[in-house]
Amino acid sequence: MKRIHVDRKRAVRTALLVVCDAIFIAFAYILALLMRFEFDFVQIGETYLHAYQILIIPYILIAIASMWAFRLYHSIWTYASTTELTHLVLSWLVTQAGILVVYFITQIRMPLSFWIMGAILGFCFTAALRFGYRFLRMTRVRMRADSVNGKTPENVMIIGAGSAGRDLIHEIKFSDKLNWKVVCAIDDNPSKAGKYLDGVPIVGGRKRIIDAVKEYGVTQIVFDIPSATGTVRRDILEICQQTDCKLLAMPGIYQLLDGQVNVSRLREVQIEDLLGRDPITINSDEVHDFIHDKVVLITGGGGSIGSELCRQIAADCPRQLVIFDIYENNAYEIQQELLRCYPEINLEVLIGSVRDEGRVSWLFDQYAPDVVFHAAAHKHVPLMEKSPNEAVKNNVMGTYNVAKAALEHGADRFVLISTDKAVNPTNIMGASKRVCEMIVQMMDRRSAVRCEENLFNDDGTLSPVRTIFSAVRFGNVLGSNGSVIPLFQKQIAEGGPVTVTDKNIIRYFMTIPEAVGLVLQAAFYAEGGEIFVLDMGDPVKIDDMARKLIRLSGFEPDVDIDIVYTGLRPGEKLFEEMLMNEEGLKETPNRLIHIGQPIQMDDDVVSRKIIELGKESWQESETIKVIMASVVPTYKPSFASGCVAGGTSVNNATANHPAGTLPENGKLRE
Repeated sequence: MKRIHVDRKRAVRTALLVVCDAIFIAFAYILALLMRFEFDFVQIGETYLHAYQILIIPYILIAIASMWAFRLYHSIWTYASTTELTHLVLSWLVTQAGILVVYFITQIRMPLSFWIMGAILGFCFTAALRFGYRFLRMTRVRMRADSVNGKTPENVMIIGAGSAGRDLIHEIKFSDKLNWKVVCAIDDNPSKAGKYLDGVPIVGGRKRIIDAVKEYGVTQIVFDIPSATGTVRRDILEICQQTDCKLLAMPGIYQLLDGQVNVSRLREVQIEDLLGRDPITINSDEVHDFIHDKVVLITGGGGSIGSELCRQIAADCPRQLVIFDIYENNAYEIQQELLRCYPEINLEVLIGSVRDEGRVSWLFDQYAPDVVFHAAAHKHVPLMEKSPNEAVKNNVMGTYNVAKAALEHGADRFVLISTDKAVNPTNIMGASKRVCEMIVQMMDRRSAVRCEENLFNDDGTLSPVRTIFSAVRFGNVLGSNGSVIPLFQKQIAEGGPVTVTDKNIIRYFMTIPEAVGLVLQAAFYAEGGEIFVLDMGDPVKIDDMARKLIRLSGFEPDVDIDIVYTGLRPGEKLFEEMLMNEEGLKETPNRLIHIGQPIQMDDDVVSRKIIELGKESWQESETIKVIMASVVPTYKPSFASGCVAGGTSVNNATANHPAGTLPENGKLRE
């Protein structure tokens, strides 16, 4: 009913505009005739009046048909611009051509001035009808905005004097919701300095920002360069932060997929705007083909990374999306979100733990997933240092259970979400994730041998399915549960202090959507056994990030909000590494995705150590870190720096087997 009402209202407006055009065209030509005879109606004579009565109907029909053809009755005249004016000019040129045809057909003679003045007046009247409405509406909106709560408009500076900036200025002028006045624009192109953009002066480049803020009394700055690189965006916004203005921004070019710029998309400047990262690009067609019509299982689907995986995968129309999570609240939230956004999605949300081998096996029996993304994990470093057995149970044994089920049930692909903390780990969480990577590579070798030898399943059926195992390793993601950004924001909201462990600590950062997009692309590239390493950009000092976040919140660090340095926590490093020395790098078609070369290891020894780790973790072993160090030689437990556990290390065991060989088909011993 609402749609019918809107269509009826639009039809009435169109009909009214057609009638007005007809009246104005008729008036234009009679006025042209009067002007020819100096407004002396008597001198016109019956011959010309009769000719006018014959010609005016076809003239009106030709003009209206021409304007209809140029879609002038479908334009939104509130936002009329040069495009509509051009179409109006073209429609009147076509109209005059049609009138010439009528003249040659009827052979009715009229004064030459009648044709010329009639065309000029007709164009002026129809243009005035349209642009007059635009002008009156703009005046009314500005008067209304100026009188909102008796407040004067806020002075706004636009950064970017391109087409996006012009469109935004246009939007602001016609908005009856914003009490804004655009007083100046900034653009680094020197040829634009001193010129005007839709009536707004372009005062110069970024060096003029601070002076222009003072000169024009600017209270809000809007960054509107969608195509800007991350470095340009960061540099300009850092200058803007030196003012007391509120900072707003339009999304980047990759977020403005439809190319439309409007005030509803304005958002406050966020910390990721200040990181200097360029927008990532992925091959969406490859990812779509990889996901489309597949049964996809996501463990830990309610977490930060898992839920974003759900969102992006749901958009690519999987045959079924299965979410498996231990925490029902998060699982419920992502379930409701997906059902709102994708009502037709075939979605299953199941509660359970990856530690439960029976539950995991049932899950694969029931849904037979084609693609598995294993995101379930404990990731909080200090907490895992206090509860190391839990890190082993959930991360190591959970990964082992899911990977084993993927292999035994013939999944096409298994993708582990790993972390840069797995590289030369100094904490149990990182060491456990390194073991997870080892499990993935071991399972992939087992899958390859199993496929080559066409081994049989337990029931005697042939199982030539090749499950491709891979892992994706990346650093910190902005805004994830338990990460530093939400903690800083909470501390700032409480008035401080903001706590930083060390003034020199650095980390790699990426937004969650960026990381997940690259995970999906890497999963498409996987051929078996790879550890994909994402290019996280330049490392960021946490101290600098804290200060930028304080300024974004409208405060001055060390003045309004104190920063307190608390010292490194157990298992924490000053900097993270993305690659071990032995791994090296290979390129992929995406410049942001690299492949770490596999490190040779003895699968027999690894499997025995994993079984031992599992048994010890369930017995709440006090020596679990020592056992872990025997599996991951680069792991240095915080309580025993330089200590390596007794027993056979993986590297020592590897010496007993030539590189590239697999003991007993790479099978895990249980």
